[in-house]
Amino acid sequence: MPRFSANLSMLFGEHEFLDRFDAAAKAGFKGVEYVGPYDHAPEAVAERLKRNGLAQVLFNLPPGDWAKGERGIAVLPDRIDEFRKGVDTAITYAKALDCPQVNCLAGIAPQGVDAAVLENVFVENLKFAAAKLKQAGIRLLIEPINTIDIPDFFLNTSRQALALMERVGSDNLYLQYDIYHMQIMEGDLARSIEKHLPRIAHIQLADNPGRHEPGTGEINYPFLYDHLDRIGYAGWVGAEYKPRAGTVEGLGWFKDLSRKAAA
Repeated sequence: MPRFSANLSMLFGEHEFLDRFDAAAKAGFKGVEYVGPYDHAPEAVAERLKRNGLAQVLFNLPPGDWAKGERGIAVLPDRIDEFRKGVDTAITYAKALDCPQVNCLAGIAPQGVDAAVLENVFVENLKFAAAKLKQAGIRLLIEPINTIDIPDFFLNTSRQALALMERVGSDNLYLQYDIYHMQIMEGDLARSIEKHLPRIAHIQLADNPGRHEPGTGEINYPFLYDHLDRIGYAGWVGAEYKPRAGTVEGLGWFKDLSRKAAA
């Protein structure tokens, strides 16, 4: 059975952020991830991890003003200095939280700017971040996101991500494969994951449509769990979905798998 981490930006929203660590551990999760820890001191977050015996699996580089709808700044030509300062900030937190990898959200493409210009900015920012993070012993990931949930998001398919990774040319740049986003954008999930497995450092899940719990939509998750075991995926799988009727109430899928593993 894959190892599942709770995405605290989506799960356990019934609690204040720091209390979500306690709730995730109580529910049986061994790892956590989220958009970012930057609203809290590193020491405060580290204390919750240690108290609950949780692994910090992943968080994002500073993504800009999330509350105002920004979803990353890595493609924005006028935010390069801010992006690079954010890499330093992420390293500080990753070291404090013993986090082995961070994800870079590309961002929403601004109107009126040529796509080639945005790609060049993205590539140069990724070269910078991958090198600096490698020095700190931290992996860098990029994540394609569907254009229905986030219209005009710059990075949309695994094929596009892999082409960008080739341009960057770093051995410290990996793919974050979100099953929900890729079901919408390209499908053929099992073969795609297996094909790209050497470049995948993290997987996330939600069902489609609705982005709710596994088992609420069209994706055959029991098959995919077995498939991940069969092809030897050794990383975490992040539960990054919108609970349909409360987090704990929607954890039947996780409890069933835990019982199966224990048996």
